Amino acid sequence: MIVLLGTFDTKGVEYAYVRELLTARGVATWTVDCGVLGLPSCAADVSASEVASAAGTTLDALRVTDDRGAAVEAMTRGAVRVLRRMVDEGRVGGILALGGGGGTTLATAVMRELPVGLPKLMVSTMASGNVAAYVDVKDITMMYSVVDIAGLNPLSRRILANAAGAIAGMVEQRAPAAADRPVIAATMFGVTTPCVTTARQRLESAGYDVLVFHATGSGGRAMEGLIADGYVSAVLDVTTTEWADEVVGGVLSAGPARLSAAARRGVPQVVSVGALDMVNFGAAETVPITFEGRRMYRHNATVTLMRTTPEECRVIAHRIADRLNAATGPVSVVLPLRGVSAIDREGAVFHDPAADAALFETLRERLAPRIRVREVDAHINDPEFSDVLVDELLALMPPMP
Repeated sequence: MIVLLGTFDTKGVEYAYVRELLTARGVATWTVDCGVLGLPSCAADVSASEVASAAGTTLDALRVTDDRGAAVEAMTRGAVRVLRRMVDEGRVGGILALGGGGGTTLATAVMRELPVGLPKLMVSTMASGNVAAYVDVKDITMMYSVVDIAGLNPLSRRILANAAGAIAGMVEQRAPAAADRPVIAATMFGVTTPCVTTARQRLESAGYDVLVFHATGSGGRAMEGLIADGYVSAVLDVTTTEWADEVVGGVLSAGPARLSAAARRGVPQVVSVGALDMVNFGAAETVPITFEGRRMYRHNATVTLMRTTPEECRVIAHRIADRLNAATGPVSVVLPLRGVSAIDREGAVFHDPAADAALFETLRERLAPRIRVREVDAHINDPEFSDVLVDELLALMPPMP
């Protein structure tokens, strides 16, 4: 069944048209009205009053408020509760929404709360610009409406028909059957690629599927989301570089919740310090003037890296230790004593034994006694370091059936 979610007071005619197209294809639909401005132009299976009630308020209360933002937030909360319940009951095959600025904000906020893999299509007047705020790290497909969603005309009928066909196709398409193998999440950066590639190949040979996330802020958040949703059996968090950006002020932070999902769910995790020697910025001219005089490396025309100091490394280690100490599952921390990235080795541009020592020493001091800390006299990209990572992870996981 495909859920049609939106504001039926302003977009009811368009939703009725899409519903007719899907019904003609033999696809079941379920409509959820989130409109608060007036009466719906077509009936919905879940009324706006029911959505408001799910949010703990009433439609009358939302209609008399002068704060439209608060009303939208309330309807979003209610719609999330309605949709989560339907998903938990196995009733939802996909979700389609139509909207302008407000409708897109509401509908995509609901979509972001739904599981990855569930088809999500947003037809929006906002889809031709920067859609990061709407999509975030979920698999939301944005489709530009070209014209405003304000009545039916030859062009809008074609666009909406395309949308109906697209969501129906997503729901009807089945992924080819594959072996049901345990999933391991891993983090990688260009400067830790050899390490993670070697570990991934060995884990895959041992019967695991490995999801590799690029530690660019959004990558770390995407991984945290999948762990929280229960997709992941274990975590090989080699590249915790996003903490350098979070602490120092770079552009690739994954936020303060990084390293929290596995800790909450009790998922086994092996954690290392990959690329904590660097803070990420854009082109050289974008680096804040407050960092003038620091050791920089021009990775390319659009990426500038800054070496972390011993003081910054201590703060980073504190943050990481605090997250890992809260873990409810098994944790192992593995330290590469000869460098944490491809450009942090003897003779390389970011080689700084004092900064690395500050990082390692603080982790040793701050980590709870129950967390195993293993030190390896190797560089992070040496094969022997990858082998230790895999050995540690396999030791924390239940044996393969």
